[in-house]
Amino acid sequence: GSTYSSKVFRVTFLTLAVSVAVPLLGVTVLLDCPIDPQPISLKEPPLLTGVLEPNTKLRKAERLWENQLVGPESIVNIGDVLFTGTADGKIIKIEDGEIQTIARIGHGPCGGREDEPTCGRPLGMRVGPNNTLFVADAYYGLYEVNPDTGETKPLVSSKTLIEGQKLSFVNDLTVTRDGRKIYFTDSSSKWQRQDYLFLIMEGTDDGLLEYDTVTKEVKVLMVGLRFPNGVQLSPAEDFVLVQETTMARIRRYYVSGLMKGGADMFVENMPGLPDNIRLSSSGGYWVAMAAVRPNPGFSLLDFLSEKPWIKRMIFKLLSQETLTKFVPKYSLVVELSETGSYKRSFHDPNGLTVAYISEAHEHNGHLYLGSFRSPFIGRLDLQHV
Repeated sequence: GSTYSSKVFRVTFLTLAVSVAVPLLGVTVLLDCPIDPQPISLKEPPLLTGVLEPNTKLRKAERLWENQLVGPESIVNIGDVLFTGTADGKIIKIEDGEIQTIARIGHGPCGGREDEPTCGRPLGMRVGPNNTLFVADAYYGLYEVNPDTGETKPLVSSKTLIEGQKLSFVNDLTVTRDGRKIYFTDSSSKWQRQDYLFLIMEGTDDGLLEYDTVTKEVKVLMVGLRFPNGVQLSPAEDFVLVQETTMARIRRYYVSGLMKGGADMFVENMPGLPDNIRLSSSGGYWVAMAAVRPNPGFSLLDFLSEKPWIKRMIFKLLSQETLTKFVPKYSLVVELSETGSYKRSFHDPNGLTVAYISEAHEHNGHLYLGSFRSPFIGRLDLQHV
């Protein structure tokens, strides 16, 4: 009798399983998918050995102004006064430890993800030659902000059509010393910042642009970049580096000299997804990784890169909020030499002290760590790591 009952059980179980699975599959097929993912070809991530060997150096960072600001993405300084932009649309000044809101490009209410497009989201920030702030707001465009009066002046509005396309996700910028040229990224002409996961997973491409503050002209310098993100002029101002987040690499575009107008690869196949890039005092560059591609280990991004059908299934069934919970909180900052080789790396393997690092800004022997999600600014003493 026992074989009979186990047979009945098996048949019943299989019938049940099929009756659940078939409609589920049907529903999944019928459901709209918000993205149209393209297969992306990534090389196997580099081994985390040598200079990239995991450590816990980022855990030595102290948390400053904890719970007094939210998501300080990019950080600049004028003298010892720090400035940053936060997730609730504010441009903030920190002087002698005191936090003050100096400007707002958008308007309230500011709270959830759905408020972002009207609230604004200041991302990349730079100091111009007259100590004015240049700010890339993801939704509103490029602005100049007077740090004393808080007056905001639009330079390139996201409503302006550039070669027939609107700017949907203005992300980072870098400014020449004379303040004439601003190089900036529009991470997507399709997705806004609130949908950055769609952008990473879809792998659509966009560009690097140049704004001339004298002629007021905007030029497209590079297209076909998958999630162009952080940008940095070289110390000699002969090229601009642009982080291509989805492809885990850095491209170089020449803005002067014999190679002007040409482009090449600066660093390929990085151990993580690069976010912002800033100069280091050694003449190289600090690169903050938004996520890591562990090797040895399992990298979800690499696993999904050539399987658009799995991406479609996932995005039909799960929200972006749910999906962000699957991204491992591994924090990584690397220092590159002027030629793009790795000099050193700072890790926080579980993001215990600082998670989701978007930028590493060096000032006065310290590395200030911006994060698009943390409620503080991290500070690492470079003498003691």
